[in-house]
This record gives sequence, C-alpha cells and structure tokens, in this order.
Amino acid sequence: MIKNSNLLLFAAKVMESLKIPKGVRRVLFRTLNTDRRLMFKSEYDSGYVGFTTEGARWLVKNTDIKLVGVDFLSVACEDHLVSAHLEFFESREIILVEGLKLDDVPTGIYNVHCLPLRLLGAEGSPIRCILIK
Repeated sequence: MIKNSNLLLFAAKVMESLKIPKGVRRVLFRTLNTDRRLMFKSEYDSGYVGFTTEGARWLVKNTDIKLVGVDFLSVACEDHLVSAHLEFFESREIILVEGLKLDDVPTGIYNVHCLPLRLLGAEGSPIRCILIK
C-alpha cells in the first residue's frame, strides 16, 4: 500500500503488485480497515483504506473483475469518492460490495454469493454476502 497524506490507498502500483490473474471475476479486499475495526466505530474515520481513481482505472483495464468487495463503507478513498466510483460503474459496470465484515476470513479462494434485498426501482440494495471455501 502507498501512504499519502495519512491515507493508505489502493493506487495503480498497489493493484499491479497484487498480480490478479486473468479470469478472476470477483475479488474481496480485507484491509487495515478490518484490523482497525473501523466499521464498528461510532464516529466516522476519514483515514480508511480505499481506491484512488487511478487504482480503480488500473483494475478495470487490466483484469476481468466484475465484482469488488471492501471492508468499509466506501470502495473509494475520501479524496476520490466520486471519480473512483465512476471508473468502476462507467467502464464495465463493476458491482461494488461495501461494508463487508471480513474479520475471521483468511486469505484464500472462495465462492462468493451475494443475496440482495429486493427493492423495486432501486439501483442498489443491502445484501448478505456468503463465502464458501
């Protein structure tokens, strides 16, 4: 990860270093957000790990990813909220899953199943995400 103005960022260099193989369609990122238990704090913490616009663009252009999951309220870091989201949505309509609880999930290969709440006319929905080893 690259540290920049007190934020840890998923920049293009970080994405490239992960060497995500072609053919991988879904990826979940367990980050320092989990270790710092940011999802369980009562106050918002702007120092969370997230994607930069360039990191999102690199992932879109260099992988076959169709779903990105993260362990915080936003996939994008605070300084790139709109632009990073647009990179994911406008290019290939990548599905973003935010707010995952990944505390007890070791690194590995899983089948990912996302069970959405059916909301008529909505563009998004709360989900239950199930991982099967």
